[in-house]
Amino acid sequence: MIARVFLALSLVVALAGCERGMHDMYDQPKYKRGGEAPLFTDRVASRLPPEGAVPVDGTEAMPAPPPLTMALLERGRDRYTIFCAPCHGAGGDGDGMVARRGFPAPPSYHQARLRDADDAHLYDVITRGWGVMYPYGDRLSPADRQAVVAYIRALQFSRHVPADRLEPEDLARLRGLTAEGGKR
Repeated sequence: MIARVFLALSLVVALAGCERGMHDMYDQPKYKRGGEAPLFTDRVASRLPPEGAVPVDGTEAMPAPPPLTMALLERGRDRYTIFCAPCHGAGGDGDGMVARRGFPAPPSYHQARLRDADDAHLYDVITRGWGVMYPYGDRLSPADRQAVVAYIRALQFSRHVPADRLEPEDLARLRGLTAEGGKR
């Protein structure tokens, strides 16, 4: 009986030691920015990243936008259909199949807040995610992310074309539709 009690106590002590080891693994010591590090000959803890290193903390800047071409929009539509439409819907209304099945609906791209957002914001959201949206920085190349942004802008423009940008026959047709019953 005493042997069993001793064995049980030994196990409890051993497990407590394992828990301590687990915390040590998660709470590792680290150097603060600008701090001193005896490991390096210059004793400076802050190091420059190696050449060619890719940032993973979301600081990636949006590259300069490419020229707007049909090929860019087609690539953007293709990537959008694969990666974005399941949640955002084909028209960008936030009513994709995933949202229709109970997942939280994303905002419509046609609301003023997202129409007024700059391209870098959309690019960053695609890269890093937002709320429950999964980040796609590892699945979409920077060029593909730019193509998706261009396509989102085309979706937005399709519903918010300024009247002075319409052809006269399209403007007349629009006026006829609105006179018939407020349809737009």
